[in-house]
Formats: sequence, C-alpha cells, structure tokens
Amino acid sequence: MSNDTSRQVELTEKDLPLHCPLPDAPLWSRHPRVFLDVVKQGEALCPYCGTKYLYKGVKKTH
Repeated sequence: MSNDTSRQVELTEKDLPLHCPLPDAPLWSRHPRVFLDVVKQGEALCPYCGTKYLYKGVKKTH
C-alpha cells in the first residue's frame, strides 16, 4: 500500500467553496471544474484526478 500524500490537500473555511482543480494548479493538470462538498463528511475525493481533500476547519452545526 502506498503512503503517497502528494494528492491530499487540507482545507479550512477560508478555502470554501471548494472546486477542483484549485486555482493554482499547473495547466497540465487541469480538468473540468467540479465543486465538492467537503464540509458534510470532512473529506471529498475528486472524480477526475483522485485528489483527496480533507476539511480541517470548523464544522457547521446547521
């Protein structure tokens, strides 16, 4: 099993709303923009590139 964390990104509320690819992604790694809900589950996986986003911010109570 690989422990490659290069495609794992930690986020806080200042990074929301989350979409992949992120604005600073290199041109070669671009794919169609997809918005991901990372707050409900605490993580989200991009269906295009497989990047795992982990939410480390304050959980919403509503």
